[in-house]
Amino acid sequence: MDITDSAAASAQTNLSNAYYAAIALPGAAVLPADISGLALTPGLYSISSAAQFETPITLDAQGDTNAVFIFQIGSTLTTSGSARVVLVNGAQAKNIFWAVGTSATLGTSSTFAGTIMALTSITLDTSATLQGRALAHNGAVTLGTNTVTDP
Repeated sequence: MDITDSAAASAQTNLSNAYYAAIALPGAAVLPADISGLALTPGLYSISSAAQFETPITLDAQGDTNAVFIFQIGSTLTTSGSARVVLVNGAQAKNIFWAVGTSATLGTSSTFAGTIMALTSITLDTSATLQGRALAHNGAVTLGTNTVTDP
């Protein structure tokens, strides 16, 4: 474990660079705060304040296994227990990025995909599943009884 050494400092710098690069990208399609039930194709998406979803959202790569999805979220990201990120037609968790302005909370038993880059903190409630990475810039990543797989 690297906490206060050069590897930790380098990781912190890399996270900072990735987060600020993601939120600086222009031309995002604007989404509503509640993205429940949406089906999205590859692209750059923005939610100006808090984002949430309670029912599955679908990310459709349209047959392109290199398709990238980037979400710019102004403040918090919250999912409920029945929320799922469904990947179809070649979509891959390694190509999904969630830049969260404050904190993210994945609700109990929710299923999520992608790299979460949160400025403050990330919490995975009991039995939440993440296929991706949870990276908190200024705070903690809190895990309960979770399954996290590297994309």
